Amino acid sequence: MILIYVPKTSSRVVYTFRHICKRILGLEVDFTSKIESFIAHEGPKFSYGKQQLGKELYFQSVELLFEQGLNDVVPTVQEWDDTKGFFAVKNEASALPFDIFAASFFLLSRYEEYLPHVKDDKGRYVASESLAYKNKFLQDPVVDIWALKFLKIIKDKFPEVKTTSKNFSIAPVVVVSQTFAYNQKGIIRSLGGVFRDLWFFNLKEVSDRIKVILNLRKDPYNTFDYLIDLQRKKKRDLRVMIGLGDYTTYEKNISYNNPVHQRLIKHIADYIKVGLKLSYDAIADMTKLKKEKARIELILNRQLQYSFCSFNKIKLPVAYRNLIELEVKEDYSLGYADFAGFRAGTCHPFLFYDLDYEVQTPLMVHPISISYQSFVTGVDLETVKNRMLSIIDKVKSVNGIFIPIFSNGLFSELSDQQKWKEVFELIWNFDEG
Repeated sequence: MILIYVPKTSSRVVYTFRHICKRILGLEVDFTSKIESFIAHEGPKFSYGKQQLGKELYFQSVELLFEQGLNDVVPTVQEWDDTKGFFAVKNEASALPFDIFAASFFLLSRYEEYLPHVKDDKGRYVASESLAYKNKFLQDPVVDIWALKFLKIIKDKFPEVKTTSKNFSIAPVVVVSQTFAYNQKGIIRSLGGVFRDLWFFNLKEVSDRIKVILNLRKDPYNTFDYLIDLQRKKKRDLRVMIGLGDYTTYEKNISYNNPVHQRLIKHIADYIKVGLKLSYDAIADMTKLKKEKARIELILNRQLQYSFCSFNKIKLPVAYRNLIELEVKEDYSLGYADFAGFRAGTCHPFLFYDLDYEVQTPLMVHPISISYQSFVTGVDLETVKNRMLSIIDKVKSVNGIFIPIFSNGLFSELSDQQKWKEVFELIWNFDEG
């Protein structure tokens, strides 16, 4: 156990050090604000604050972890070895030239998303507004890189310190906005689809739609046996997030109470972890969220654990507070739909910190690494593969979790099926060792 001296034990300090030390590095830590207790401690220890106490291992702090509420923080980012850093410190006695703990908290808490910013047409925080994008470190898991730099200093000073090793892993997420392309759509939607295809002379789609409706062929979006077959061959920590929202401009799935739909969801859940894709309107609407949660729990006959917010729309802190209130345990939305990289600067799961209430919450946020939406058009197979492998290599270098987002429709003949299956299987069969 490592003892950390801080002049004041704030909730931000405890949250940040426990995440970096315990969850990323596997180090046990405790805190004290009593100088006598710190001096008397004979094991590994260091201080974190404005001033060094004596000749102990020391990390100088900036004010962020000792503040409450929000200030107009605009960090200055600088080059640092093979990475970037911000919140530079001036005391040469400090073991690191930057306050990586305050910088990590800034990124993990999504501090910048609480400050005034420009939103896109869906009301989302956009990558181009972020410190990481503007300073070209969005595709680097800087929080994890900083943590490893910190660990090296600890190990050099205290070789006896033991860590619990973390292993690189892959946890794909498949989002289901439409379970079926043609099947179970009802007479009005099916006829509308036929007339639309005829208008645009899509005669093959007319033929396929009719064959599916007549049960002469399988629906092209029903690609779940493909996923189940992969899972049987090589087990992965795969999740399928299914949308059960009411029909709207953004939500086009069939009814949740359709018996065929329900049977398929139960079949998927026999082999794969199933979660809820929150509809666009339910993300910030508790009444609609409760309704959708109740629907999937009725189908699965178990409490909902996993969520994904449609379009990666996360309005902080409302969206996460609603999930917490409904006791959803894990969310897989934190990322950018149109940019690969690390929205919170990390590829390790972390507990959501509510800046308004200054409290660590029980919601575990699983940051996504890359979404298929950044590659949908105009990108050839080799480019997609190379970009995926580049991100995987960065995640693997810090023993993180690589979480790519896909859609069930990508693996159908209505999409570039062969391309996306090849990409997905490349990830699926990637060696985690």
